[in-house]
Amino acid sequence: MSIARRVTLRRLLGTGAATLAFSAALASVASASDCPGGKGWEDGGSYKPGTGAGSKTETDRCEFSLDGKNFFASVKVDDLNLKPTDDGKVHVKVRAAGDASTCTASLASYRAHGPTFATSGEQVFHDFDTVTVKAGAVDSLDISIPDVGCYAQIDLYRGNTKFDGKLDANDGLPHGDLPKGPDHPVIKDKLIAAWNGGTKDCTATPPTTPPATPPASETTPPASESTPPASESTPPASETPSTSTPTPSASESTTTPGAPTPNGGGGDNLAETGASSNTPLIAGGAAVLLAGGAGIVLATRRRKASRA
Repeated sequence: MSIARRVTLRRLLGTGAATLAFSAALASVASASDCPGGKGWEDGGSYKPGTGAGSKTETDRCEFSLDGKNFFASVKVDDLNLKPTDDGKVHVKVRAAGDASTCTASLASYRAHGPTFATSGEQVFHDFDTVTVKAGAVDSLDISIPDVGCYAQIDLYRGNTKFDGKLDANDGLPHGDLPKGPDHPVIKDKLIAAWNGGTKDCTATPPTTPPATPPASETTPPASESTPPASESTPPASETPSTSTPTPSASESTTTPGAPTPNGGGGDNLAETGASSNTPLIAGGAAVLLAGGAGIVLATRRRKASRA
């Protein structure tokens, strides 16, 4: 094989490897969207009805269900234990009441210092979800909760205020102070239902950190693999093919596939969809490049053999 063809094949292989590595990096970034916590609940357990950050009032716009079938107002929902699913999350179905055109409700979880609201102290924000539902529609509030056994407070309330203490978040939602037990209730008359419990204090333990994005050195192949030195790209005079030997076309020897770019300059939302919609195309393109390089080498050898 001539040096020019070796250079072309090396470039194809290097670009394919870089493309595959880039696809893996996108997948790892997408997986970092899950809220940490919620471990151990596959063994069972639940949080019991309790008191929350304020005085409970009857709902007047929303109805709720823990099983997706039977919908109730506050008192019926509050009579039931809140049971996490195997993924460590709780799910509350929401619909507008019969005479309401719309309703808005939120669900928030906190790590606490004790098993009751009275002993919860300054709670540590864990997760939050909010929905606005129109008449005739059903939506779901889905949040992660602390690991099994941790002291926790889960509050269901009207409105979409996020009580996480980040008053300057500027993310389109209203924000409020963190609850601090009876000393500083924040939800007050917006509370619909609350659950709490647990056997250990997890407020000092930070949640599990999601996997970090691989460093650039892992996604970009070394220069020696993708860009050959000048001494390799220019064949010596003694190895220059004769006029009867076919010369690789410009598309075979000089064209280097461009690096993939995000769709529309970053329009994909990896954190929400789980993975970029371009990931399968990128991986497929890398496979085509690898196959194309091998095809060039095989065709050249056959041509030489037929001329001989």
